[in-house]
Amino acid sequence: MAVWALGLNHNTAPLDLRGRFAFALDQIAPALAGLRQSHARHPEAAILSTCNRTEVYCASDNPQIDHTLGWLARSGDVPADALREHTYVLQDGQAARHAFRVASGLDSMVLGEPQILGQMKSAVRAAEDAGALGTTLNQLFQRSFAVAKEVRSSTEIGAHSISMAAAAVRLAGQLFEDLGRIKVLFVGAGEMIELAATHFAARNPQSIAIANRTLERGEKLASRFGGEVMRLADLPERLAEFDAVVSCTASTLPIIGLGAVERALKKRRHRPMFMVDLAVPRDIEPEVRQLADVYVYTVDDLAQVVQTGHANRQAAVAQAEAIIDAGVQSFVHWMGQRDPAGGVVSLIRQLNAQADEWRALEVARARKRLARGEDVEAVLDALSRGLTQKMLHGAMAELHAGDAGHRAHMSEAVARLFLRSNRTSRE
Repeated sequence: MAVWALGLNHNTAPLDLRGRFAFALDQIAPALAGLRQSHARHPEAAILSTCNRTEVYCASDNPQIDHTLGWLARSGDVPADALREHTYVLQDGQAARHAFRVASGLDSMVLGEPQILGQMKSAVRAAEDAGALGTTLNQLFQRSFAVAKEVRSSTEIGAHSISMAAAAVRLAGQLFEDLGRIKVLFVGAGEMIELAATHFAARNPQSIAIANRTLERGEKLASRFGGEVMRLADLPERLAEFDAVVSCTASTLPIIGLGAVERALKKRRHRPMFMVDLAVPRDIEPEVRQLADVYVYTVDDLAQVVQTGHANRQAAVAQAEAIIDAGVQSFVHWMGQRDPAGGVVSLIRQLNAQADEWRALEVARARKRLARGEDVEAVLDALSRGLTQKMLHGAMAELHAGDAGHRAHMSEAVARLFLRSNRTSRE
């Protein structure tokens, strides 16, 4: 079996592009059905979709990466070539390493944040309920959860982490002198809003309100913080009452528009408003941030704030990576036991996939340069040099690393691998 992961995240794609590929939990089952039907071999599949990432995990007897990319591109109505520039593809052991790092919070915008583990578990349950999870992916994810548990219990990876919710409170404190005198509106009633409301409530604001489509769920959350609940439909008329607004819903379209905010500012006589949009796709129209008296922050804007204390966690990161390495080796060994060629077939697939990824990257760069009208010969020369450097980088790095014995061993291996034709011709 081959395992592959295709994804885009906060490091590879801007917020608006990520928004096109966000899947609400109730959309996962039909999406998985469409994904599997689009592949000739109907692979095992799971989809992880959060505000910071959308990742597709698959397992089949042969990797079908281009088909997976094509399906994802169609789901977001984006050309496949355009999407390819913002995605990453990982196979087998590297796919496992990535899943383990994600589950452990090492690949998050907030290093060590715990929410991602729960989100991954929800994604796995959704895939299982949809009948898309088989033995291989089940092993991958169960091992991910076990590794994440060990990382959290054996290291201090999350000891100094700052959540998105805490970052929002910190930014609000920079705008308002006394958070105890502001009125806060939370739009939505999901996990992220619950977390944000908990952090704001700890600062004892003047009042808290929850706006949600279903009053029952909103009332349950509002009762925890002594707040009021309101219908989402009433939000435009009441927006002016609130100094701070934190929104995170599953809406596919913005629910707080430019006009509504302009009217609210007029009623407030242009007293400043603080707005945090934690949703992907956006809940607040991007044009709102153009207004002079509104301070709007998105999940990407919070990146710098949440990285405070990053240096303090580097020792814990090294410990976590060691735990992950052991987990990857165990998973690869398990995969190898199921491979009649003892893992060789899997390695060949990885080599081919890596070479294809390098080729696609250099070809895409060459096409861009040709489109700009650059000289064809110069473009071809750059393409060949780019491929050569990528192919030789690993070997060159190994030749310069380690002690004399390691270098001598690597010299023999590199000569055998890369200079075979030259040696044969001389003989």
